[in-house]
Amino acid sequence: MRPRTARAIATGTLVVGALDLLDAVVFFGLRGARPDRILQSIAAGVLGPASFQGGAATALLGLALHFVIAFGIVVVYFIAAGRFPFLVRRPIVHGAWYGVVAYLVMNFVVIPLSNAAAGPRSVAVVVNGLLIHILGVGIPAAWFASRAHRSGTGSDGE
Repeated sequence: MRPRTARAIATGTLVVGALDLLDAVVFFGLRGARPDRILQSIAAGVLGPASFQGGAATALLGLALHFVIAFGIVVVYFIAAGRFPFLVRRPIVHGAWYGVVAYLVMNFVVIPLSNAAAGPRSVAVVVNGLLIHILGVGIPAAWFASRAHRSGTGSDGE
């Protein structure tokens, strides 16, 4: 992997992970959730309800898992953009759609297959989830992948 590609993926991962986590901390924090509980809820995907008894250790696990997921989201778009060059040409449009797909996959595949308890979702939670996945996940992932491919580090077929 070339240094520019690695840098684009690493930076994309940090941006996507930070924006998504900031949204969760603010959105759910306004509803009474503490940041450590938010992170423990991510760890619950692996540990189940026991994650809420693990203190700082499970919060740190949740933080690590959150950025692993962000990495996966960025890498998937980067690989797809290498195979489908049109994804590089309009990163905002395609990134927005990618954000919707990421939201659907997380909520209807990943979470149901995990050990996390998925409760009912209010309209506000769904709208917030879609918006952050469009604006803070999909578009940044596409933007960083596009920059990497356009700088000659990826094969965009042009």
